[in-house]
Amino acid sequence: MRKYFLLIILFLFSAFQLMAQATADPSTMESHGKIYVVMAVCLTIFTGIVIYLIRIDSKIARLEKKND
Repeated sequence: MRKYFLLIILFLFSAFQLMAQATADPSTMESHGKIYVVMAVCLTIFTGIVIYLIRIDSKIARLEKKND
């Protein structure tokens, strides 16, 4: 357990170090119009996950109905 705790602490400190080195301001992507590309990709991934979950749910429901 102690080994995992030390590993988590190490990852947290490395993440803080990486965030401290960021030099780009938040409006850079927005000013170049790339924020829309990022949003489109996120929306596509989210939509795909939702469709996948709906299909799995319907398959499970069909199997449960068939099993009863």
